[in-house]
Amino acid sequence: MRADTHSTSRLRHDPLVRGLGWASALLGVPQVAAPAGFARALGVDGEFRHRSATTAVGVRELAAAAGLLGRPHPAWLWGRVGGDLMDLTMLTRALKNHNGRGLGRTVAATAAVTAIMATDVYAAVTRTRRSTPMELTAATTVIQSPDEAYTLWSDPERLPGFMAHLDQVRVTGPRTSHWRASAPFGKAVEWDAESTQEVPGQLIAWRSVDGADIDNSGEVRFVPAPGDRGTEIRVTLRYDLPGGALGKAAARYFGEEPHQQLDDDLRRFKQIAETGEVVRSEGAPSGKRARGEFPQHPARPLTEEELKEALA
Repeated sequence: MRADTHSTSRLRHDPLVRGLGWASALLGVPQVAAPAGFARALGVDGEFRHRSATTAVGVRELAAAAGLLGRPHPAWLWGRVGGDLMDLTMLTRALKNHNGRGLGRTVAATAAVTAIMATDVYAAVTRTRRSTPMELTAATTVIQSPDEAYTLWSDPERLPGFMAHLDQVRVTGPRTSHWRASAPFGKAVEWDAESTQEVPGQLIAWRSVDGADIDNSGEVRFVPAPGDRGTEIRVTLRYDLPGGALGKAAARYFGEEPHQQLDDDLRRFKQIAETGEVVRSEGAPSGKRARGEFPQHPARPLTEEELKEALA
């Protein structure tokens, strides 16, 4: 109970939380008081089903306002995220079935709700103190000996070359280094790490030290592939994901799915190990600008839709 009270007190004085509370109030009052007029302001007609939906959304906004301004809790923030998803679904349906009158207002409303949702997700994730322990595993095979693969991976400052969300790794001592990585919603996290075990040609293991933005640890094993056909790279990562299960779902929604990130990183490591560089077309951006292309996937024929778009 004491922890819950402390959380409520902390959020009560949070400018972003209070701002979202007042935003809910300002949106909710006109939707309940004049649903037909509000619906028309969004570019849709005032028929009964639109008035009913507008009133229901208004009641939801007023409930969120009461919660965020009266007894703030992360649950109210996640409630706003869920409401935003419902609003986007309704607006998308309205756009699909639009008669053309007031279309610009509906498009503007959709864009506004998308921006509001990004703010709500950011607030919910950063104001939720719980975390979810996660363990990720992935593997790939490279046409190199274990010693060669180990040498390539064992230099921490080379890791951002194939780990797209890793901005910088700086060696600070014989067994220590400082890491900076991109996080969802345009944020960054930093931590100091120490090597816990190194066996040349076989194993690299590490863990973050006290004070890390995200506690993490991991290991990379270099195992001879069957038939002496190179080396299997087996990676295990463990960390606490802020925001709990809902934070994980939100990160995935915005293209930050941890398993996919790790698979993409290993695919790029394989390319560097075997060709000396990350393989991309001449028109594709390089470095961190290439993040917009992720998740990566193996080469494949164009789909019918992609072919039509290319020919057009």
